[in-house]
Amino acid sequence: MGRWGQHRAPVTATATRRPTCMIFENIRSFGILSLMSVADQIRDKLSQLPNKPGIYLMKDRFGRVIYVGKARSLRKRVSQYFHPSRRLGWDLKLNALIGAIHDFDVHTVRSEPEAVLLEGKLIKEFHPRYNVSFRDDKRFLLLKVNLSDPIPRFTLTRLKTDDGSRYFGPFANSGGLRRTLALVRRQFNLRGCRPLTPNENDYKHCLYGNLKFCTAPCLGNVTHEQYLQQVLAACDFLSGHCEEMIEQLDEEMRKASAALDFEKAAQLRDALVDLRRTTQKTKTFERLPYTLPLAIDPERDLAELAQVLNLPAPPQRIEGFDISNISGTFAVASMVSFRNGRPDRANYRRFKMKTVVGQDDFACMAETVRRRYTRVLREAQGSAGSGTQELHEQAAEPPGPQPSAPRAQHPISPPDLILIDGGKGQLNMASAELAKLSLSTVPIIGLAKEFEEIYLPGKSEALRLSRESGALKLLQRVRDESHRFANTYNAQLRLKRISESVLDEFPGIGGQRKAALLKKFGSVQRLRLATVEQIAEVSGFGGKAAAELKAFIEARSTPTVQVSQPPVEPVSEG
Repeated sequence: MGRWGQHRAPVTATATRRPTCMIFENIRSFGILSLMSVADQIRDKLSQLPNKPGIYLMKDRFGRVIYVGKARSLRKRVSQYFHPSRRLGWDLKLNALIGAIHDFDVHTVRSEPEAVLLEGKLIKEFHPRYNVSFRDDKRFLLLKVNLSDPIPRFTLTRLKTDDGSRYFGPFANSGGLRRTLALVRRQFNLRGCRPLTPNENDYKHCLYGNLKFCTAPCLGNVTHEQYLQQVLAACDFLSGHCEEMIEQLDEEMRKASAALDFEKAAQLRDALVDLRRTTQKTKTFERLPYTLPLAIDPERDLAELAQVLNLPAPPQRIEGFDISNISGTFAVASMVSFRNGRPDRANYRRFKMKTVVGQDDFACMAETVRRRYTRVLREAQGSAGSGTQELHEQAAEPPGPQPSAPRAQHPISPPDLILIDGGKGQLNMASAELAKLSLSTVPIIGLAKEFEEIYLPGKSEALRLSRESGALKLLQRVRDESHRFANTYNAQLRLKRISESVLDEFPGIGGQRKAALLKKFGSVQRLRLATVEQIAEVSGFGGKAAAELKAFIEARSTPTVQVSQPPVEPVSEG
């Protein structure tokens, strides 16, 4: 009989020689042991990259896009990321990105402007973690003209709407577009004023009219039909029929250069470059040429995990534990719950260490597991004694607005699988605590981050699954979430300690007045937002003392540190 039930297969002679043979046979049967490492897969992809412009998408081990970039040559640009010297650089963000890359995809385009446009569109689609530019709702510039207006004019816009206007673009180079538009207005004598229907009063202040750049249709110098022909000629020009002007500018540039008028030649050269960039045909990418990564399939991952670990059934509820401390201070632990392969945030818990002194992750893990499952057993016994069908663990809500609708609660009971963030040491300490509580039948494993190895109680060899394994990715999601939750709690305690120490520096404040302030406002952050009149209402403070305290706190205000965490998670400090 196996440790977790009768689901384990009989031990054969081959398995006797290799204790983990059966498990590795299961792994091979699912194709989990990959024949090629991640580095080999990337190396093969690099050798097949084309020397063409395009965009590349870096992905992590979960298949999520973490960075989108563009390249004039995909082969040269993407290969740079995996050069050994890049890991020796000082850029911490780049080092973190390179360390997180598990795979990449590329898409070729016809030109660099197309690469810029596609890069921006994909960044808005995926919101990659390591991209800074293009993440807002700002779009590339378009050129717009409504031929139905009384006096049509060219305007710049970033949003294309179905209003009957004619649009040109988008344009990757906004500066070149603006300069080309000015050239077009001078070349075709078009207006650049803002009024929809300009009149004689507007003409008095019109720079284009005074400089004779515009034919002034507002004064009737040309008819509406004649001006419309000027606009249509400009539309043809922007559509790419500009060879004549390009030849004219090129000839003028050469004449200026021959006459040693290099300043004019440089201006004409820049105008040529802008004109060619603006009138170059680009693909608009109405539909993305790249699809989203495959969605996570929790049921499949759970079934694969059960088979790999030889569990009697897929683990519907998984609890993951992690420890967080800084040199032994603010030692805390987290417990996250996954139900049916997805986070069950209503049952997250957090713990402050009570018995551990100094930095001892093994002892912290033992205390956390002991406190958690002692409470589980105690409340389960209380539920049975009182005849109640369900007993819910009470969770301390964090300060702030509470949700209007109550969360769905589940009966408290041991999970189907316990995941410890760590190796043999943490796993052995947790297993010993479970044995003391007579919970040895609850499956428990450890996941070590360095090589993503899975440790089982009583096994000398660790399991290594393929990086593409759904079972491993599920365990990584649980481990990473417990790590994030523990670090978030640790950061909150450190920030609270730093903030509350500010009051201790205020001259003449004692324990009673400090307690009265915190009782009324809850924290120093809220005290900073209070007015002098509100502070004066606190017992022990008059108008003068309140004003001095307000000035003291404002002088020592520190930037607010944002801590990333999911919305309102009920937690308990054990």
